Amino acid sequence: MNYEELVKNHSDELIEKVVTHIVSKEAFEILFDYLDGDQWAIITMHQYEEDLQISIRRHLNDKYDLYLGYYDDEDEFFELQKPLSEEEVKILPEKLRIIMKKVLDDEKGVRLAGHLISK
Repeated sequence: MNYEELVKNHSDELIEKVVTHIVSKEAFEILFDYLDGDQWAIITMHQYEEDLQISIRRHLNDKYDLYLGYYDDEDEFFELQKPLSEEEVKILPEKLRIIMKKVLDDEKGVRLAGHLISK
């Protein structure tokens, strides 16, 4: 299965993977970022052996997306992005959604212990 199919058809598994990853960490970061008129709070995990970055971003107006960045065999970087459905957003622990909103509102990232956001 290629990355496009993974994002399109198995985004729930990717979301669960990111959540499991950050909950298991002693500490993780929720960062604030922006580009042009868009702003978001973001959590990210890296799979270095695959040169893969998987992120979940919360934008203004309670919009979320799944982001996947990867390098192909010729070292060209690709980015895939998929808006999350309401059901997919519900996979995220409520505490995580609340803190991501605060990061977005304050325009300032935070560092937290992973166990603080578990369901």
